[in-house]
Amino acid sequence: MMEVAVFGAGRIGKIHAGNLVRQPGVRLKYVSDVNAQAAQELAARYGAQVTAIDTALADRAIGAVLIASSTDTHADLLLRAVAAGKAIFCEKPVDLDLSRARACAMAVARARVTCMLGFQRRFDPTFEALKTRLVAGEIGDPEMLVVTSRDPGAPPVSYLKSSGGIFKDMLIHDFDIFRWILDDEADSISATGSCLSDPAIAEAGDIDSAAVTIRTRRGRLCQINTSRRAAYGYDQRFEVLGSKGMLQAANHKPTEVVSSTVHGVSQDKPEHFFLERYRAAYAREITHFFDALLNGVGLRTTIDDGVKALELAEAATSSWRENRTINLSK
Repeated sequence: MMEVAVFGAGRIGKIHAGNLVRQPGVRLKYVSDVNAQAAQELAARYGAQVTAIDTALADRAIGAVLIASSTDTHADLLLRAVAAGKAIFCEKPVDLDLSRARACAMAVARARVTCMLGFQRRFDPTFEALKTRLVAGEIGDPEMLVVTSRDPGAPPVSYLKSSGGIFKDMLIHDFDIFRWILDDEADSISATGSCLSDPAIAEAGDIDSAAVTIRTRRGRLCQINTSRRAAYGYDQRFEVLGSKGMLQAANHKPTEVVSSTVHGVSQDKPEHFFLERYRAAYAREITHFFDALLNGVGLRTTIDDGVKALELAEAATSSWRENRTINLSK
């Protein structure tokens, strides 16, 4: 039986804890959070104990920790877990500061501990099926990737002020999808953006709409368009154009019922937000994490993937602010 501690009892911590307790051979022992009530409620739900982080890390029975706390705590908790010799699952991003994220990756490598990053989109059944068929050669050599990634609404401006900006907070998932789907690295990146939904976002130094173009080392192209305001729901889809055809991954909807009447043809809007859209992906990534720990399966996402995605987010931010293409090959 592997005993686990969860750091963070908020929205995503609850999701991970719920999936964790469903894993065979795994038990949630500790929950830690600065919000005592949230920690107590989550611990009580699954028969765990509320404890301080230092206590959890000092417990030799704890084989792994799940870091689901606020972004500004990730690097510190990750380094403390590395020092304690624990296996780690950490939500994205590693840190908002690239040098700090790289230092964490170096610490993980030196200690040779298992560390998985929470890029759950790689575990989405639809996205994974597309990737499998792409690798099998169904559409030949991939040449262009077009990603659409839109939220139904922006988070509070108070959150945006400390989020690191749209490229680090929101598009970091899309940068990871780019690397995973094309199995390539960026040679150059160009980003532009606007604030179209709320002037307060611009006053906070951020944007709510962005377009990114990436040219890879192999000459492939990727375009990412994103917005924090999609009135119709959570819009998550992409398509890959290859030498022999195209593969598309469409939105998920609550149901697949289509109504056709004299008044018109209608169907459900896309899932409302990420918790619904990636429900299965969150469950599958936690299963994968413990499969790696208990059965030796190779990790699909590592801390190095987190650093690579953050490098792209940093470059995109610079491109937008400086109004120029960033060459990444230097």
